[in-house]
Amino acid sequence: MDTLGRDWPDNALRFGLLSKIGAILSSDASPIAWRPHIAHCNDWQSGLTPAYLHYHPGKKAATLMTIHNLAFQGIFPPGSVVQLGLPPESFDINGVEYYANMSFLKAGLYYAGHITTVSPNYAEEIQTEPLGFGLQGLLATRRRHLTGIINGIDTREWDPATDPHLVKNYTSKKLCDKAANKSALQQQMGLAVDADIPLFGVVSRLNHQKGTDLLIQIASQLVKIPAQLVVLGSDHAELEHQLSTLTQAYPGAIAVRIGFNEALSHLIEAGADCFLMPSRFEPCGLNQMYSQHYGTPPIVHATGGLLDTVVDYTPAKLAVQHLLSS
Repeated sequence: MDTLGRDWPDNALRFGLLSKIGAILSSDASPIAWRPHIAHCNDWQSGLTPAYLHYHPGKKAATLMTIHNLAFQGIFPPGSVVQLGLPPESFDINGVEYYANMSFLKAGLYYAGHITTVSPNYAEEIQTEPLGFGLQGLLATRRRHLTGIINGIDTREWDPATDPHLVKNYTSKKLCDKAANKSALQQQMGLAVDADIPLFGVVSRLNHQKGTDLLIQIASQLVKIPAQLVVLGSDHAELEHQLSTLTQAYPGAIAVRIGFNEALSHLIEAGADCFLMPSRFEPCGLNQMYSQHYGTPPIVHATGGLLDTVVDYTPAKLAVQHLLSS
């Protein structure tokens, strides 16, 4: 994307070339001696690699296609097929054709030897509407070659005991030290410093998928609890504006930082009392796992990887978790 967030007009050529290079290096057409056993493709940007390999007549690697978000499909005009060096017959419902256009992602899903998603529940969801985004039929037919593997987090980078972005480190055995981070977060974000008021944190892309509009709708109700809200993120300009307007309506109670800030994202995970993820769909998500590691209970929609990684608190479920971990 350019500096304004717009797709480059030659994206088909850019990522077609990336996919072609991946295919060449994964076959006996490679100019180097090293040969991979598997060509692992991720999302639409490398989706043509399995297609190129399918039509390569010589020896080639097996192919694996991983979906991180089915909503992004790399759709281009039908003329791109010949322009990118694929045979005309590939432009077919059993190939790269997607509603009279060409889809890089569909190519990968159709031609890859196996498909993975970033959570088991998401692998099930995308086989039906609405989360199949027009590809649910293909994915359902490839069910035997579709596996959901839950994402993991880097517990060296995200560890409250050693995190350099925190004002005070802590562990699960000494959560009282978490309070210093809440106070620091409130001060840094211009919120009223109050240890007793619930502080809800959000670190997210600000768009419809992530449920940002739902968060905006309930913001005034959160303030009346009373509670505080701190948001870090960017994406949709109108949603950014609406969030910024809330900070003016509720000074000291709602704080918003537009953009990306690694240090602040860590402090929000440590300083918030609860972490909000109202995603309409979520292939996996990482922040809910960061939150649990930081002793900040995540409040999430039961969808995708959120359903796989967050368990409702009940005494019965807690007892089961205790038995499993003992």
